[in-house]
Amino acid sequence: MSESQDEPLAVVVERELPHAPAKIWRALTQPHLIKEWLMKTDFEPVSGHRFKFQGDWGAVDCQVKVVETDKTLAYSWEAFGLQSLVTWTLTPTESGTRLRMEQIGFRPDQQRAFEGAKQGWRNFFAGLERVLADLS
Repeated sequence: MSESQDEPLAVVVERELPHAPAKIWRALTQPHLIKEWLMKTDFEPVSGHRFKFQGDWGAVDCQVKVVETDKTLAYSWEAFGLQSLVTWTLTPTESGTRLRMEQIGFRPDQQRAFEGAKQGWRNFFAGLERVLADLS
């Protein structure tokens, strides 16, 4: 079955992390920690909350869509014509947590944004792992 040219593209990053879901949840939902690995933000883990990620290049407008503590977090991600959804899924494992991030909504004509996001999320995950290693 071939993919339709109209189907949105998705960036998916998965990691097995040696940390409990609750610890990773803190890094995903506490603004002072998010700032350390992603961007400055006024995020609150409340469904419907509108917030921004602020970078030196501009801002991303977001709205919280799903909050299931220690399990699932989803928010819209809108910037420079991109309208997408970022979903974090935390699954407990024997040695910690499988963390999955999916950003879906890249149109076929947004290849540059798609490629940038693939690289960007890899960098953000590296930062997240550093924050988690330092978090007690």
